[in-house]
Amino acid sequence: MQFLGVINFSFPLLASTTEAADASMVVEAVLLSLVVIYLASKVGGELSNRVGLPPVLGELVGGVVVGTSVLHLLVFPEGGADSSSSMIMTFLQTTAGLTPEATPAVFEAQSEVVSVLAELGVIILLFEIGLESNLKDLMAVGAQAVVVAVIGVIVPFTAGTVGLMTLFGIDAVPAIFAGAALTATSIGITSKVLTELGRLNSKEGQIILGAAVIDDVLGIIVLAVVASLAKDGAVDVGKVIYLIISASSFLLGAIVLGNIFNKTFVAIANKLKTRGELVIPAFIFAFVMAYIAAVIQLEAILGAFAAGLVLEETDKRKDLQRQICPIADMLVPIFFVTVGAKTDLGVLNPAIPSNQEGLIMATFLIIVAILGKVITGFSVFGQPEINRLAIGVGMIPRGEVGLVFAGVGAASGALSKPLGAAIIMMVILTTFLAPPLLRFVFPDPKTSVADSEKLILDSVSGTAVAIESPQSVSDSNDISSRETTPDSLEN
Repeated sequence: MQFLGVINFSFPLLASTTEAADASMVVEAVLLSLVVIYLASKVGGELSNRVGLPPVLGELVGGVVVGTSVLHLLVFPEGGADSSSSMIMTFLQTTAGLTPEATPAVFEAQSEVVSVLAELGVIILLFEIGLESNLKDLMAVGAQAVVVAVIGVIVPFTAGTVGLMTLFGIDAVPAIFAGAALTATSIGITSKVLTELGRLNSKEGQIILGAAVIDDVLGIIVLAVVASLAKDGAVDVGKVIYLIISASSFLLGAIVLGNIFNKTFVAIANKLKTRGELVIPAFIFAFVMAYIAAVIQLEAILGAFAAGLVLEETDKRKDLQRQICPIADMLVPIFFVTVGAKTDLGVLNPAIPSNQEGLIMATFLIIVAILGKVITGFSVFGQPEINRLAIGVGMIPRGEVGLVFAGVGAASGALSKPLGAAIIMMVILTTFLAPPLLRFVFPDPKTSVADSEKLILDSVSGTAVAIESPQSVSDSNDISSRETTPDSLEN
């Protein structure tokens, strides 16, 4: 998911909107799409919240309902859909006079606009997450985050690749591609859930966030390696070295920039007197950082996250957080609903013969995907009281990152249909399992980490468990020592 790609197709989009498609029809189609997206996100989020699950899970499920799997209100060409399968296009033909000849062009333009808005949504989400994260806290858990990220790449990649080759007889290149898809971690989904749970600034949350950032960088490098391998059977060593150097330089440069730029940013904001004097310069900086990250072949969301970390160090942090919230509330749901809408649950239908082989491979990949990330939490060192299970679970969701691997693999011809379907199923299940699992493994602040782990282990073994009442737990000295500090709550 590259922001550069968004820029590349934005200008053809303008041309297609004005020349091949009726501009007013495109606007009407986009407006209807936004109505569907906001209704799905709000209804899904509210229902999810009422049953004690993270609202982001409801937004994903809402996207599935309105998307290609159920209602076909929000469908996209890259998923194999055409204008005839879009209920919005049918509605426009019935109510707004859209002609059948103009429908394909309007459908293409509408899909591109919604995709751009979704890209902007995830960029703003990561910018907001950066503003809510503390650079010093992230650096304090840097060593643990690196260990978690590296193990979270090596273990699932090795187990997935070797398992597919030995158990299913898959050739080396497609097996490596599938193994690489297992290395991804969706920082957008995990960070959103951690924020909703109030755990983003906990020690566990900071390790998960730091590891997810490193995991994203490592995933880009792995993707470059396997894409080269699939293209010509050889790895472009120069490109791999370039990615490693550019990724390291970018992140280190962002940290250094934070110590230099934050005072300048405050001085500029103080001199501006018109509306948006704080939030507009902040977005300019965030988008420039996202663009630079995309240009050097990293993820645009990493640039936005780095920009948030830089501005988190300023005196304007709280004001900026407050002003960005309503903008994020408008754009971020578009991203999550779109991810759900693009999810095709048809690949889970065992009645279709072509899905059966994929289901068997998907079962294997799902097991590797979950266990390969869960064990990463137990690699954390020097933190005897930390919730290791929660760290491992936080690394599980693949989300849009895993879909990128599947898309590149399918486009290169490296993946067979069953294996491609298996990867998509793995992405779907890990994405939807992670939010409720995170809710489960992160105990209530009044409940101890030890009691939570005991509950999980005993529930697996089928043993009845007696848990102390929340009041008695909250009164214990052991728990008070593990509660979130006032400083972290402020951050």
